[in-house]
Amino acid sequence: MKKLESSLVNMVVVLTGVAVIMGAVLAVVNNVTSGPIGEQKAKALADGIKTVMACNDLTVEKTDTVRQNDAGGKELTYIIYNVRDAQGSNLGAAVESSSMGFGGDLKVLVGFDAEGSILGYTLLEHAETPGLGAKADQWFQKGQKGDIIGKSPKEPLVVSKDGGQVDAITASTITSRAFLKAVNQAYQAYMATPAVDAETSATTKQEEKEETER
Repeated sequence: MKKLESSLVNMVVVLTGVAVIMGAVLAVVNNVTSGPIGEQKAKALADGIKTVMACNDLTVEKTDTVRQNDAGGKELTYIIYNVRDAQGSNLGAAVESSSMGFGGDLKVLVGFDAEGSILGYTLLEHAETPGLGAKADQWFQKGQKGDIIGKSPKEPLVVSKDGGQVDAITASTITSRAFLKAVNQAYQAYMATPAVDAETSATTKQEEKEETER
């Protein structure tokens, strides 16, 4: 068998062949793993919604997508999961929100009751420093130093260093600001949904009617 001559053409042919084979292998691996990965993400989200809504027996009635511009004019997207309990009562909603932390994007899932008070939260993604910014996962939970549970971001939540009443994570003020920004924005997105607007309008009309009848 004649030995192939070493040439640019032969090298290109070999490299092209290798690239085609590797591409096919990656496509097969992606096809095999995409299903299980998708299922894991769906389960993690479902568990996260139960956690932040403080209820294990619930149903996501509908999902809304809200787009709003931040102070810099950048368009941000929020996913809002409207939730009802087993009896069909409105529990409020779990909202996906994100902001730029110290190490990168910080993505949170925040649960609000029908009036907009915080029921719970969980971090979905973050790239914060282990032992410092990563403490946001627990720092703002019920009973912790930066406890925000039960608070309403109607007046934006701000760290005490900036004149607010929320204690920042020790040595991680940037992460704390980013976290509270994501929570405040989640609240604004939630309050902008049609369901909340309609409920607020109905409540206002009922209050006006009661005031007139007095």
